[in-house]
Amino acid sequence: MSESKHCHHGIDYIEFAATDMEASKAFYSAAFDWEFNDYGPEYAGIRKEGGEAGGLRLDTAVPTGGPLVILYSGDLEGTLEAVQDAGGRITKEPFSFPGGRRFQFLDPAGNELAVWSDK
Repeated sequence: MSESKHCHHGIDYIEFAATDMEASKAFYSAAFDWEFNDYGPEYAGIRKEGGEAGGLRLDTAVPTGGPLVILYSGDLEGTLEAVQDAGGRITKEPFSFPGGRRFQFLDPAGNELAVWSDK
């Protein structure tokens, strides 16, 4: 079995809200030469060598707080419990998506982060 390319509790992925997916992809492609993996009209992964660095997610508005920082966990349930025990407020209960599962939470200051796992 090969080692995971993800670091437990490390910053792993950044998501940007996009109110117009095609315009956002065109901007980042023109400005930074980013390429995308399209997962339908509501999501595009930002390609990097060996995988993805982040994504664009379609939303009705860009929320205050900026991009969504996503941490990786080798034990999603254990991390969910640790976040709750530390005072984090769960904003999205664990859910499945192609490639794994994740949840989102607010830290005590109100910053929203997510945690995902491929296990």
